[in-house]
Amino acid sequence: MSNIAILVVFALLICSSSVANSNRLLSRQFLPPPLTGPESLAFDSVGEGPYTGASDGRILKYVGPSDGFVEFASSSPCRNKTICDGISDFSEIQKTCGRPLGLAFNYQTSELYIADAYFGLMKVPSSGGSPTQVVSCVEGKSFRFLAGLDIDPQTGVVYFTEASTTYQIRDLPTLLRSGDNSGSLVKFDPCTMETSVLLRDLAVPSGVAVSKDGSYVLVSEFMANRVQRFWLEGDKQNTSEIFLQLPGKPDNIKRNSAGDFWVAVNNQVGSPPPSRPPVLPLAVRVDGNGFVLQEVALVEEYGTEMVSEVQEFNGKLYSASLDVSYVNVFMP
Repeated sequence: MSNIAILVVFALLICSSSVANSNRLLSRQFLPPPLTGPESLAFDSVGEGPYTGASDGRILKYVGPSDGFVEFASSSPCRNKTICDGISDFSEIQKTCGRPLGLAFNYQTSELYIADAYFGLMKVPSSGGSPTQVVSCVEGKSFRFLAGLDIDPQTGVVYFTEASTTYQIRDLPTLLRSGDNSGSLVKFDPCTMETSVLLRDLAVPSGVAVSKDGSYVLVSEFMANRVQRFWLEGDKQNTSEIFLQLPGKPDNIKRNSAGDFWVAVNNQVGSPPPSRPPVLPLAVRVDGNGFVLQEVALVEEYGTEMVSEVQEFNGKLYSASLDVSYVNVFMP
């Protein structure tokens, strides 16, 4: 199916009644105040969680409705609780306290890997606590702004994105107005300890997801309104192609147990409200061929706020956002 055809199908679905109403919200899992920004979510090998990063550099674990989120780890190796606890997003102190974004468990080792916007690729043991820095640079250049993260469950290979080599997360509003395309898709192999760049010149790459069979990896380009596919195996190995063109800004991508992908899609940055009833932000489920299988409108939950991630787990959808203080849980 051509990319143009995929876009047409997507547009038809958006204009039809097939877009699910967002009236099946089950619960909201609030972060301890005044924390904000549960940008990405992860579940461990025994199904506990979600785990999420927060604005003050901590990783939190949801343990149930009574206790909510509790501290599990941090993404800064030298975090000072007195200085860091409770700080807000885009604070200058974040470069010391850390800002965890992408999260993923290596189910072979039970370690939690973290794409920290300032410190690079980090990991913590299954018991949590202080992190170990895995990778801080590639090709001799220190990372400026790591964002998305996924791990191949069969090989343990880590794929992550550097949103920009010019700007940092504290410069996010400027970055989104800049037309910057210095981002990249990066691979880290824990067996060889080698780090390599797979794709360059990406327009704010935000999300990344490995296919169920490990033959390719998807990467979203937030400012290019598209998702690219990079082939890891087969006749097209080491080449890329447009997987999905979208009418909005794609953020994180998450694979479900069936091998489909959920993409969080947002309105154009700075765009005026549309004349027809808004359908963005939106959760979009696509198969391995880029066919749109399902859409769930999220405008009632988030309004004009951005949705960073939608993840399916044990029959429920979990949505996250850099702009709010809670995780939404609803039926797909």
